[in-house]
Amino acid sequence: MSISPVAKHAGLCILYTNKGAVNGRRRGSASVTIVCEIAFAVTAGTAPSVTAASVRRNFATLPELASLDFYAPAAAETHDPYVQDGPAPAHLAMLAFASAEVLAKAANVSAFAAGLSGMSAVTCTAMRYLPYPVAGQNSPAPLLSRFSYVVRYYRPADDEAAFVKHYLDDHPSLLGRFPGIRNVMCYIPLPWRHPGGPPPADYMLGNEVVFADADAFAAAMASPVRHELRAHYRTFPRFTGANTHFAMERTRLVG
Repeated sequence: MSISPVAKHAGLCILYTNKGAVNGRRRGSASVTIVCEIAFAVTAGTAPSVTAASVRRNFATLPELASLDFYAPAAAETHDPYVQDGPAPAHLAMLAFASAEVLAKAANVSAFAAGLSGMSAVTCTAMRYLPYPVAGQNSPAPLLSRFSYVVRYYRPADDEAAFVKHYLDDHPSLLGRFPGIRNVMCYIPLPWRHPGGPPPADYMLGNEVVFADADAFAAAMASPVRHELRAHYRTFPRFTGANTHFAMERTRLVG
């Protein structure tokens, strides 16, 4: 779960749109989601509360907005035994809508464009959002817990389609075996660009796992499952792009 190299030390705004569907390992999922992730530049030292206020001001009045979440770097120090990517991007925001058509409508509203320019947007990336059930559950749980580990995989890969398929076939179910895990989510980039907006990030695949708090995350990172996941990572089809991991804390602003 992470951000593109150009968006490091930037913020992200992710817009969700639901399209009812379920398949395969996501059985029981209430929806498939389209996301538009916006990375915006934030001056070093800017307090999360200041950015959150700007996010609310710029995006809360978009038509048919279902929810608005704000992400900030985790306050507690965290440790992953296999990756150390440094501090998280400054801030993230996630906006939810009911359909891809609603996303398109919102993206054409003047307030959306004002938010892109007013918050110095760096990238604007549409992605399909896939929630997965964790071990012992038949369907994905509601997103209620505040601690997220946000991962992104970047192009290029020798065979991108093979990489994504290999990952989705087995990695989410392994992630769902972490002790204390609450949610597993994946993101698949789509060929969409906001007219007049910044370019999309060069993502190949995104992932996010959610825990109650930093202590639960630490326990998961110290568990045998983390080593199993690294072993599976070594079986991925070859890719040479970046792979980033950041610990974040989420606050619901709207919805």
